[in-house]
Amino acid sequence: MMESLLLSVAIPGIDFGTNAPEDVGITLQLLFLLTVLSLAPGILIMLTCFTRIVIVLSFVRTALGTQSMPPNQVLIGLALFLTFFVMAPVFTEINENALQPYLAGDMPQEEALDAAILPVKEFMAKHTREKDLALFFKYGQLEKPDSIEEIPLTALIPAFAISELKTAFQIGFVIFIPFLVIDMVVASTLMAMGMMMLPPVMISLPFKILLFVLVDGWYLIVESLLVSF
Repeated sequence: MMESLLLSVAIPGIDFGTNAPEDVGITLQLLFLLTVLSLAPGILIMLTCFTRIVIVLSFVRTALGTQSMPPNQVLIGLALFLTFFVMAPVFTEINENALQPYLAGDMPQEEALDAAILPVKEFMAKHTREKDLALFFKYGQLEKPDSIEEIPLTALIPAFAISELKTAFQIGFVIFIPFLVIDMVVASTLMAMGMMMLPPVMISLPFKILLFVLVDGWYLIVESLLVSF
């Protein structure tokens, strides 16, 4: 009885037989959706500003020398919401020009995908150095594109990634300078006083935190990140 009950239960949209073309189309759409969801973390990291933001925030924590303060969950959460804020115009354009017309049935799937990827391409191309993009065009033996639409994602995504890494490390270098000065001053003072066995980091940490609080460091860091986009 249990076997007959299981056989009588049909899963809508998943049918690997050769019955109706509509069922095959629904099955392919479901598989495509599951694929996109599985690649969502990689898409978030490589196609948005998340990489730059999370690296800069990590540099701030390292420069302060506070070990695990703020915790990783806080830094990643802040980076995630800053990413949503920066990418909001791009997401809005995707929703208006691709998602809503596709859901309304006014646009086929292939055209909707092209319309959805165009704002992302424009964002990445705006923040990608020509030198980085030319590197992948050179070794991929690709022809020079006439427009952003013609730039293949296979070249644009890695070029955008290394451009973001360079920008993040440049910002991180600037962040390190004032804290490095404090460490040097504290170390020189301890050596002059003959306290060579006392770790300079233990003494400089309160001064670095005090300086960071007095200048409203988190506000300045987030402002610099927003301005950089």
